[in-house]
Amino acid sequence: MKKILLACAALAAFVFGLGGCSKKASGKSIAVFVPGIIDDSPTYEKLARGVTKAVEDFNQTAGESEKINLFVMEAGTNQAEWGAKITALAAEQKYDVIISSNPSLPDLVEPIIQQFPNQKFILLDATREGNQNIYTVCYDQAQQGFLAGYIGGLMSKSGHLALIAAQEYPVMNEIIYPSFVKGAKSAYADALVDFRVVGNWYDATKGAEIADAVIKNGVDVILPICGGAAQGVISSAVNNGVYISWFDDSGFKRAPGTIIGSSTVKQAEMAEIVTKQFIEGSVKWGQADMVGIEDGFIEFVQDDPLYISTVPEEIREKMSAVLADIVAGK
Repeated sequence: MKKILLACAALAAFVFGLGGCSKKASGKSIAVFVPGIIDDSPTYEKLARGVTKAVEDFNQTAGESEKINLFVMEAGTNQAEWGAKITALAAEQKYDVIISSNPSLPDLVEPIIQQFPNQKFILLDATREGNQNIYTVCYDQAQQGFLAGYIGGLMSKSGHLALIAAQEYPVMNEIIYPSFVKGAKSAYADALVDFRVVGNWYDATKGAEIADAVIKNGVDVILPICGGAAQGVISSAVNNGVYISWFDDSGFKRAPGTIIGSSTVKQAEMAEIVTKQFIEGSVKWGQADMVGIEDGFIEFVQDDPLYISTVPEEIREKMSAVLADIVAGK
C-alpha cells in the first residue's frame, strides 16, 4: 500500500505539473478516467501509471507546442455515477482521447459518442468492435478464469468452490464464471461451483457475509472478483481456514497461506503501449484486440515464495504443465 501511495503521489505531482486542469495546450490532450479510486485498486493504479509513463517519455523530448496535456479523473466506487462523470468529461470537448479500463465502459461511452461524435476512447479490459471512435484491448479472461478454477479444484478437499462477483455483466456471466467452472471440473470432475453477487465493488462487510454463508455450505475455495469487497471475503476465508484463488494481480501477501494462486495482467505495460500508439497516430480505431498468456500480458505467478510454500509441489507441477499447454496452443 505504501508503494501504491507513493506512486499515486508521484502521479499527482506529474499531472499537476502538466497543467491537467488548465486550458488545453496546442499539443494533444489526454484524459484518464478511473472508474474507482487509484489507492484502492492495483488495476487502476497501473492504468494511470502506464499512461503517465508514455506521456512523460514523450514530453521529455517534445517542443513546448507539442507537449501533451494529461488529466487523471477518479470517478469513485459508485458505478451509478460513472456515466454522468465520463459524460461531463467528454462534454468539456478538450480531450483528444479518454483512456479507461472496465468491462462496463463500452456501453457507457457509446451514447456519449452520439452526443460528441469527435470524442475518441481507448478502453482496456473491455471489448467493443466496429465503432470507429473506440479501440479496446481485452485480456483473455477465459484463461484467467480457467487457471483460477483449475488450481482451486486441485486444492479443494470438498470439491465445492464459489465465485463471489461484485455484479453480473456479460464478461463475468459469459466468460469468467463458465471458465472458472471448466477449470474446476478439469481438476475435480465432480466439482460444484456456486455463484454469488455482492451488488457493488466496495462493501467488504457484505463480501464477508456472503463468504461466511457459502463456507457454511461446504465451500473451501473462493474466487472473489469484487473490488474492495474482496477484503471481506479474504477475512472470512482466513477466519474459516479456506483458500482464496486471486485475480488480476499478485495477491499472496494479502493473506499468506490462504491465497493459493494469482493471475496478473500487465495493465501498466498495455496502458503505456496504447498511449504511445495514440501519440504516434497508429491506434486501430474500431478494432477489438485480445491478449493472453501467450502474448505475455497475462501471467500465472509461479515464483512467489508464498505460492511455493502454500501449494504442494505436485500441484505446482500440474499448474506448470497446463500453462505450457496454453502457450503451446493446446
